Amino acid sequence: MKVFISRVSTDEQSELRQIQNVEGFDKVIIDKCSGLIPLWERPEAGKLKKLVDNGTIKHIEVHSIDRLGRDTLSVLSVWKELTDKGVRVVCRNPNFQNLNDSGEKDYFSELLLNILSTMSSFEKSMIKTRQMEGIRVTQMISPEKYSGRKQNTKESTLKFLQKHSMAVSYLEKGMKGVEVSKLCDISLNTITKIKRKLQTELV
Repeated sequence: MKVFISRVSTDEQSELRQIQNVEGFDKVIIDKCSGLIPLWERPEAGKLKKLVDNGTIKHIEVHSIDRLGRDTLSVLSVWKELTDKGVRVVCRNPNFQNLNDSGEKDYFSELLLNILSTMSSFEKSMIKTRQMEGIRVTQMISPEKYSGRKQNTKESTLKFLQKHSMAVSYLEKGMKGVEVSKLCDISLNTITKIKRKLQTELV
């Protein structure tokens, strides 16, 4: 199955610019929602997840790469997922694809992916730095908020949040726990613990 995916932010915006020359596609998906919503959680695109997982969809095309996610990290995640499943992804603007006609990884795509990965790593590093700085400032201003448990017992709140600062940052951005769990490679129980500490001990 060959699918074209389009997204515009509001009902007032027109998707016509994105859906030109879509002859030959089995489905043309149009979502009118915020770009902050992950691809598989969108009303229409979300319906395609099972078809991707069971191998029905072999080709996905988008007008621009930002239609796949809300930021570099989410775009990379979707791109890698589709590539690993053997789904050919074609981006029109700029013009590139993950797999060539033979089903092999496209060289230019791999180069772009490496660039995006570098950008993502830098972005994560900056987020972590800002998160740590924020915790230190809060600790200086209101040390009682980060008092945690007694020393030499269990891990303190401060150390726990520092250890999971990336997950804290994603959660504060509004990302879902399941998504953060996958991105940070931590359990849902840990995500729940982070949320509980943020809600009860840091307010």
